Amino acid sequence: MKTADLIDNHATQLEFVHLPFRKFGKKTFIGGMIETVKCFEENTQMRELLQSPGEGRILVVDGGGSTRTAILGDKMAGWAIDSGWAGLIINGAIRDSVEVNEMDIAVFALGTSPVRSDKTNSGQAGIDIKFGGVRFESGHYVYADADGVLYSPANLV
Repeated sequence: MKTADLIDNHATQLEFVHLPFRKFGKKTFIGGMIETVKCFEENTQMRELLQSPGEGRILVVDGGGSTRTAILGDKMAGWAIDSGWAGLIINGAIRDSVEVNEMDIAVFALGTSPVRSDKTNSGQAGIDIKFGGVRFESGHYVYADADGVLYSPANLV
């Protein structure tokens, strides 16, 4: 499956997330139901979610677009894999990118930073979030590969 084929076949049902994402991890494509979390330069809610059963879902994270602080690293990516999450789409930065690139996951983020996140428990999970011109709702769907990220209220694969 490829995002280019999806948009060719379902253009009216998809929204393109217009941000310059970088892809990390070995998986070349992810698609599935999403869970949302909003957190700015802190990752407590993300940590809790990634240690709970992912059931093939994709965690979509509004990190406020910050590339000053990483909100995901190799340990959390490992928890995501172990818990059955398909991948993550992060409007923010990650760290440990060399290690994440060797993992069986797909992570889309704006960039990298060596600086670790705060632990203020100020994030919110399961709420509607908006970035890249798209409003994301938990329970809806996302599809992503090296060409971009697409959002749909319906399952298209």
